[in-house]
Amino acid sequence: MTNTTISAAVRAKQWDDNFFIEYVRANRFKRYMGTSENSIIQVKNNLTKKKGDAITINLVGALDADAGPNTGTTTLVGNEKALPNDGHKVTIGVVRDATVVNVEEEQASAFDVRDAGRQALKDLSMRYLRNDIIKALGSVQGVPYATANATQKNAWTVANVDRVLFGDAVANYSATHATALNNVTAAMTLTRDTVSLLRQIAQEAETVNGDGIRPFTYGEDEETYVLFVNSRAFRDLKKDLETVHKDARERALSNPLFTGTTSLYWDGVVIREIPEIGNFNNTATTPIPVTPVYLCGAQALAVAWAMTTKTKLRKEDDYGFQYGVGFMELRGVEKVLWGQGTTAAKDWSLVTGYVSAPAAA
Repeated sequence: MTNTTISAAVRAKQWDDNFFIEYVRANRFKRYMGTSENSIIQVKNNLTKKKGDAITINLVGALDADAGPNTGTTTLVGNEKALPNDGHKVTIGVVRDATVVNVEEEQASAFDVRDAGRQALKDLSMRYLRNDIIKALGSVQGVPYATANATQKNAWTVANVDRVLFGDAVANYSATHATALNNVTAAMTLTRDTVSLLRQIAQEAETVNGDGIRPFTYGEDEETYVLFVNSRAFRDLKKDLETVHKDARERALSNPLFTGTTSLYWDGVVIREIPEIGNFNNTATTPIPVTPVYLCGAQALAVAWAMTTKTKLRKEDDYGFQYGVGFMELRGVEKVLWGQGTTAAKDWSLVTGYVSAPAAA
């Protein structure tokens, strides 16, 4: 007896009418974005109501206190202090993407391809913004770190000598960026002592006659900085904080910039895990992976929108055969600089550190 075998061509196939969406992490920078001057990432929407391809953020430095006040009978006429001022121009560009499906392919699918496309595009727009923020954090005087040459990196390192840290000690600094990176050894992972040192550097960095990089303020007179780190650095710091982690977490609950299991708190600094911040090898005799860490004060970055994210439908539909959906926005994301466009440009409200980032054993 021979059993009947169903041909593959006519064998019934069933598909789940739902779809599984590839996991995309939400933009963890969102909590730190706001329209006030107190925000870590200041959002400007001015251009959504006006024409223009750029918006200039006005920067005002502090009046010089070191020279002292006018006292006694000294006349003020002719002895007035100049108010330092500058501006950072954020250039706007288009960001868009789309997906398309035709009637024949949609008919063959058991799930709503167009609906899946909309969700995927929403996730994609968030990833683009997140990636642009990370790129801005690491930029050197407006040039993405990944494409900056040695001369540009050296100029940035010299201009920001008072707001950069290599490894776990200020003494590791070198005006040659690659040399400074090679001074970071495998043992120089992120620890609570390094976090405290980054905070001290921020407080002592002179911002045009001021008293350090301005922190985020909340409550009566509470001040905090935010340190963005990748997963390896976060892992190492968490291990270093094991003995004080419970207390550190409890002390941070009132801080509006602290959030759940993806944040730590130490010495007035909220440490936030951003897994997408990358690692790279230095060029030491025995290269090791290092990662940048970014300690931010108020107005460290600026995001300017000329057009917020909008969904767009494809009009060239081939007589209704093609269905297309996309998104488009006009925006710019940049690290705020004092002296933008010069080799002496200085990061306005950010301290950059580089620490060892060993892979998991």
